Amino acid sequence: MSTRGKFRSRQRSLLRGQHGAVQPFSDEDASIETLSHCSSFSDATSVADEGGETNEDSAQEDFQYKLKGFIDSTVDKSAKTRQGALDGLKTAMATRILYEFISERRMTITDSIERCLKKGKGEEQRAAASLACLLCIQLGSGIESEEVFKTLKPIFKNILADGSANIQARQAVATSLGLCTLVAEDDILDVQATMECFENLFTRSYAKADGTCPSISPQMSQLHTNSLLSWALLLTICSSSQLKDILQKHLPKLQRLLESDDVNMRIAAGETIALLFELARDIDSDFEFDGLDELCYKLNALATDCNKHRAKTDKRKQRSVFRDVLKAVEEGDFQSETIRFGTERMNIDSWVKKRTYDAFREFVGSGMNYHLQANEFIRDVFELGPPMLVDSATMKAMKISRFERHLHNSAAFKARTKARSKFRDKRVDVGEF
Repeated sequence: MSTRGKFRSRQRSLLRGQHGAVQPFSDEDASIETLSHCSSFSDATSVADEGGETNEDSAQEDFQYKLKGFIDSTVDKSAKTRQGALDGLKTAMATRILYEFISERRMTITDSIERCLKKGKGEEQRAAASLACLLCIQLGSGIESEEVFKTLKPIFKNILADGSANIQARQAVATSLGLCTLVAEDDILDVQATMECFENLFTRSYAKADGTCPSISPQMSQLHTNSLLSWALLLTICSSSQLKDILQKHLPKLQRLLESDDVNMRIAAGETIALLFELARDIDSDFEFDGLDELCYKLNALATDCNKHRAKTDKRKQRSVFRDVLKAVEEGDFQSETIRFGTERMNIDSWVKKRTYDAFREFVGSGMNYHLQANEFIRDVFELGPPMLVDSATMKAMKISRFERHLHNSAAFKARTKARSKFRDKRVDVGEF
């Protein structure tokens, strides 16, 4: 099986009810969501030299007190206060690992998100939608996130389909619904139904038969773009039979989006086409597309676009992307990228992996490296294995503070202990049998 095929197979398995608990690891301010003692690999002076466990306990209490305050404030009468509370929770979940704290309060947080989505307006709904996605990322793929998503999915779909709803809320929901479905949906038929919701939106941006583009506002175009990107994300977990139907139905039509006046839509369409070709070749290495010559002509035109009516920055960005898209379509090539985090590195070596990485990064932002290091679910998605133990010499060479070294090794040690415990449990079961 190819690397791309293994990655897609791995993603599909995560949607079949496999639950990966998140191990605690955070930055210096995140303090200490469930610290455990380090192994012999950790720096023995890291705690003693900086005040010991008393300071850690105090910092942990202060941090949890702030989080509890944010949760309480999500039901405040003031919209401004609710907005601030949602943003505070978003920042915490994006940049820290809080599984144990959040797991105990997941339904309370879910109720607050539901209330803000139903009764809030604009920015509040947008923040609530993003928080829902971060909550699922923290909980990982399993029964806990499924419970959260079953509560919020009908609300997401209502907002997405409601033409009178706030456009910013619909844009946010279009993005959040895609990733929440990837993480927490337990039925592939429901995945398909959600994809149809996205299709109902982005297909409205298709150019007409005569080549003219529909008149769409920039805000509506962004909604259609977000819907297309979420649809593309869910392509990565479709079965082979589903993909064959999608290829036949959508591949000939998707190139109509390349005529869009919106550069972001053109780029999203190009990357989705490249993704579809990659998936098609995973199914059948001899895959052929009847309209290949015409498609390559359009892609080459966008890769060398000199249209004077377009902004220079738009043209530069577009040309760079479409050079890669053209190579993908013509040659099955992908421009690999290396992501470094801590002492590890990960290669983004396929369009499937790129779409998945970009989707997670959309929500965790600058916290992506922390999640790649310690979020067991995200590490599982990208096949990184359990969090790594790193010796003191390596940590010092990286110029990481003693406190951060302690946190890192605590998280890795706890993950290793948990993995060993699972192995022992299985061994006991076999012995008793």
